[in-house]
Amino acid sequence: MPIKIYNCDDDLKHMQAACALSKNVLDFIEQHVQAGISTEELNDLCHKFIVDNGAISATLNYKGFPKSVCTSVNNVVCHGIPGAYRLKNGDIINIDVTVILNGWFGDTSRTFIVGEATNLAKKLVETAQKALEIGIQAVKPGGFFGDIGKAIQTYVQSLGFSVVRDYCGHGIGTSFHEEPMVLHYNSDKNGEMILPGMFFTIEPMINAGLHKTRVLSDKWTAVTVDKSLSAQFEHTIGVTENDVLTLTK
Repeated sequence: MPIKIYNCDDDLKHMQAACALSKNVLDFIEQHVQAGISTEELNDLCHKFIVDNGAISATLNYKGFPKSVCTSVNNVVCHGIPGAYRLKNGDIINIDVTVILNGWFGDTSRTFIVGEATNLAKKLVETAQKALEIGIQAVKPGGFFGDIGKAIQTYVQSLGFSVVRDYCGHGIGTSFHEEPMVLHYNSDKNGEMILPGMFFTIEPMINAGLHKTRVLSDKWTAVTVDKSLSAQFEHTIGVTENDVLTLTK
């Protein structure tokens, strides 16, 4: 399917509102990410915040996913299902939030450190956050989506970490997942040209060990095959004639 081109005026305003709310969910939940709280409790707090702000969760019941956010702890790469697990000092946890506000989708995630983490965990989280920034810097109207993955992989591998290849960013707007797929590694292909009116996510998942993943029996939770730590940050991006906007910043 072709990449959908949105209006850089009215459509952009709708996206900005949805993305601002998803960002606000993460700002709100940060104070609650402490040792002792369960991932289920974090989910419930996020759900209430979303509903209280006139939106709904895009993940709740999406293809059977049972919760309102994804909570991915330590070696969980993505799509972790909130449950009874209680955070411990030194854990890292990615919380992935997608809201639907007036029919528009805003998608973002952030990795939090619980208490005092190891030097490796801190370096990994810092690298994942910087990798996202470098990916965004590679976005240019008239450039190519392949530039994003090439920049991310070059940076991440220079520090001895790996980029997950089984999952990618995606187009977004009036649907959760649209074209294109936004790869976070160098595929040796330019990909589609980046044009004004495109909305998409960049969300590199960075592993301390091998890039390979596997999915648990719940058919959602993706983990590192070597049980190494994984961290991720995500923003939704909007491209206009003259600018690249980080809508969830």
